[in-house]
This record gives sequence, structure tokens and C-alpha cells, in this order.
Amino acid sequence: MISIADLKDKSIKIITSNQHYSGSYVASPNFSIYNYCWIKDGAFTAYAMNLWEENNSADKFFEWSHNVILKQDLKLKRILEMKKRGDILLNDDYLPTKYTLDGNDSLDEWPNFQLDGYGTWLWALSERIRISNNTKLAAEYRKSIKIVIEYLINFWDYPCFDCWQENGEKIHTSTLAAIYGGLKAISNYIEDERLEHTANLIKQYVIENCIADGRLKKCIDDENIDGSLLWAAVPFNLFKVNDFIVTNTVKEIEDKLVNNIGVHRYLGDTYYGGGEWIVLSASLGLYYCKVNEIEKAKDILRWIEDKAKENGELSEQILEHVNDENYIKKWRSLWGDVASPVLWAHAMYLILLYNIKKFS
Repeated sequence: MISIADLKDKSIKIITSNQHYSGSYVASPNFSIYNYCWIKDGAFTAYAMNLWEENNSADKFFEWSHNVILKQDLKLKRILEMKKRGDILLNDDYLPTKYTLDGNDSLDEWPNFQLDGYGTWLWALSERIRISNNTKLAAEYRKSIKIVIEYLINFWDYPCFDCWQENGEKIHTSTLAAIYGGLKAISNYIEDERLEHTANLIKQYVIENCIADGRLKKCIDDENIDGSLLWAAVPFNLFKVNDFIVTNTVKEIEDKLVNNIGVHRYLGDTYYGGGEWIVLSASLGLYYCKVNEIEKAKDILRWIEDKAKENGELSEQILEHVNDENYIKKWRSLWGDVASPVLWAHAMYLILLYNIKKFS
């Protein structure tokens, strides 16, 4: 098993060495389908760099994302006009969920309409401002922040693709949590009375539509559990970690989605057989940190370290306990081996390690 010190240093090196000169973070350098920068993945990665004082890396990403978002201004104005007229909006009408590494729109077909990434971006940028105590960043990035705020306030209750790029016809709880978290966080630095108002609307919507049996459900018309629901508490604070809704949600995740330690995405997942995801396992560890169950968090940290390759790379998912082995061969024939390294996985490891050290 690779040591904590080694994996921490290797994770930082893997992230910084795979940061494009423009500032973007490639999702995975060795997996052609992931040779792009997703706003969500990049935001989490910049946050991890921020925590470990790799400030130049974080700032390069936020400068890059600021510039790519500015280029979406005309597109946003166009779809707001379309909305006002009552026109039907299609997937490609919306702002991109991923970009080429040099900051252009991706031209391939992809589930484009994902709101969670932009909510996550607002949250991560707010954390950059808070941690650095540099409120000038809010003014520096004011135009891109305003574009994202307008986008989220106008479309938060629209069906869109979830964080796994699936189910584009549904409204997803974890997406609502990310939007809530972003709007609440940026309201500390931007004066706009709509921020608090919309955040309150989102929380009330979740309470009325996204709870079953005292816990969160995957989306408004699907009562199943999903590992991404962990983010409703950590980091997006839609509900406090000790709220009974969160406690019940975590218990359902532990009962239904945890094999020994690793966390699956959801029941019935067949992507590469449906293995255990590093980012979700680390997210469960973060929850344990927040509720002072540090030994459980350390168990997850050790599990992640045990799954690292000899060169320190962390894969997207671990295929030791899958939902359906028949799908491993299918996906390998289509796209090759599981993506590795995945920068978001390394980022979540670093975030978990930082919090364990903080709360221990």
C-alpha cells in the first residue's frame, strides 16, 4: 500500500502536471473520452489545490473558467429570450458542461445541460475567496459570476442531466443541492437579493419533492438512493450533517451502496459493471469527519490508498465488487480500461486527507 505522504505528493503532482497551460484540468489524460475539462470536476480539483496551498494552480483554473464563462454571455442572453418567448430549448442550447482544454466549446455529442457543475463552481470560487481572504476576487470575476447566477436562477427547476450525465428528463436532488450551495456561498460576496430568495425556494422544493421515508431520494420521481446525495450535506450544506434527513440518507447509502468500504453510485449501475467510486468513497469519509467519526474516515482513506496503483494513480472506480460483471467487458471493448488517473479522484483524496488532519 502506498503511504499517505507519497500519495499526497503524487496526487498533487498528478494534478499539477495534468493542468493545461491555459489553466484547465483534464478529467483524465489517458482516457480519450475524458480529454476535456468539466466545470464540476475542475472546481473540486481547484478547491483541493486551494486547501493544500497550491494557490497558483487554483488561481489558474479560476482565471481559465472565468474566461470561458464570459464567452457564454451571448448564448445565455439568447436562451433567456427563448425562455421568455416560450420556445423549446434543446440540449445544445444550454451552456456547456465541459470544454476543450484551451477553453472552447466541445463539438462532440454529450449530455450538455448539467447545472450542478456551475453551482459547484460558484461554491468553489467562494471557498477560494474565503480561504485566501481576498474579496477582490469577487470583483475581478464579477462578470462571470453574474452569468452563472443568471443561468442558475433562471433554470434551477428545469429537468437536466444529473452529475453522472444521465436521466436528462428528470430533476435531481444532488443537482439542486449543488445549485443551492453555490448560490448561498457566493451571496457572501455578491449583493443580489435573489440569491437568498432562490436558495430558499430550492430548499423548500427539495423538502416538498425530494424526500421519501425521512431521507433524500435520487430525484423527484425516483425514490432510489444515490451516492451523490452525500453532497447535500458535505460540501453544499443544504441540510446540516446532524439533520435526521442526512442521517437517514447516509444510513441508506451505507446499507445499499457500500461494499465493505467503497461506495457505488446507485443500484443497477452498469458502467464498467458498476464498481466503487473513489470520489463517493472520499465523500462518505468527509461526512464521517464532520460528524466526528474519524476512525471511519481513516478507514476510507486507507482503502483509497490501498487501491492506488504503484505509480500513485487513482482510477475512476474500483471493479472488485461490481453490480454486473458482464458489463466490464462491454465497456472495455468500447472505451478501454477504466479511466486512470482521474484528477477528480485525486482531488477528493486530498480533500479527505486535509479534513482528517484538521479534525483529528
